[in-house]
Amino acid sequence: MQSAPDANASDPLALAETWAREGRDVALATVVETWGSAPRPVGAHLVIDSEGNFEGSVSGGCVEGAVVAEAVDVISTKKPAMLEFGVADETAWRVGLSCGGRIRVLVEPVTREPAPA
Repeated sequence: MQSAPDANASDPLALAETWAREGRDVALATVVETWGSAPRPVGAHLVIDSEGNFEGSVSGGCVEGAVVAEAVDVISTKKPAMLEFGVADETAWRVGLSCGGRIRVLVEPVTREPAPA
């Protein structure tokens, strides 16, 4: 997995759209809830393609690896997933979320079809 440089890197939503238009299979991860000392705010995004390339952040680097791995599964199944990480969760310690907070992250596949008007 590696971060892929792109001109739209400062805007993960625009990058997700660009990657999808390019024909890449893409997922978007969004922080939907936080508790306590969370590393990123609600609304933070991470865009991931099926090759594991990514841009953005949902945790300042703490759990991105686990989110990217889940996103690759979301892309292949086309089904969204809700992930939760926190210090009480052994997975969170293993992936590095030791800031004292908890986060919930929604990972959704990005489709190439335009949204209905």
